[in-house]
Amino acid sequence: MHHAEIGIIGGSGLYTMPGLTNVREEQISTPFGDPSDWLVLGDLEGRKVAFLARHGRGHRILPSDLNFRANIYAMKQLGVTSILSISAVGSLKKEHAPGTFVVPDQFIDRTYARRATFFGGDVVAHVSMADPVCPEAAKTLADACAKTGVESNMGGTYVCMEGPQFSTRAESNLYRSWGADVVGMTNLQEAKLAREAEICYATLAMVTDYDCWYEGHSAVTTEQVVAVLNQNGDNAIKVVRAAVAALPANRKCHCNTALRDAIITKHSVIPFATRQKLRLILDKYLQ
Repeated sequence: MHHAEIGIIGGSGLYTMPGLTNVREEQISTPFGDPSDWLVLGDLEGRKVAFLARHGRGHRILPSDLNFRANIYAMKQLGVTSILSISAVGSLKKEHAPGTFVVPDQFIDRTYARRATFFGGDVVAHVSMADPVCPEAAKTLADACAKTGVESNMGGTYVCMEGPQFSTRAESNLYRSWGADVVGMTNLQEAKLAREAEICYATLAMVTDYDCWYEGHSAVTTEQVVAVLNQNGDNAIKVVRAAVAALPANRKCHCNTALRDAIITKHSVIPFATRQKLRLILDKYLQ
């Protein structure tokens, strides 16, 4: 399929993409099961776009229960080459105030109950995650924030925790001691899988709170988070629309060759069924 060029994954507070025209919905099945919801396809700022509500419309799916593999593989099936991911996060630094955005360029993994690879079961591959986001896509998001007048910071480390509970004060202070910038529950698995699928990926992290480390700032509550999310929603839409319009059509990054030297398994011993299951990402290397 070549129904979309750019994928948008909407997180907490962003369950639709205003401005889409020629809208249609597609129920996509993948070798890894069903994605979080039907994908909404359409035109946005002159580009072919696929939108997915990460937690499902109505916010039905816990971070730990997300089928990350199906979500990313569905984007691949639609022909998506770049994904812009919107995510709510807690701030670990005073300068990242609630209501501002961060475009992370690094991740730390604190999850333990998730599948974050397409491989295993007869085929082994090890992609590089030294630089886990696409530099072109990340710069496009940062530039879009500047263009739309939305306060943001380019670069920083996103701690991906398991959840669904928020951090303890000890955890929050531990992450701060590591120099991390924000904490969330979803984006690292998407980044890993997008890299394996050779899709460009970048995160627009919407700061909703100061987590629980900040003295004088009460412990995080869902009510507080939702209130800031509602305020951030319009800004997120403006930024995403500007980024979609500006995202380079011809990629100069190396995301589209991430698997070139990553497949360790001898090609001749990979079973036909496995090759079929992963054909969208393996075929160009196994011909």
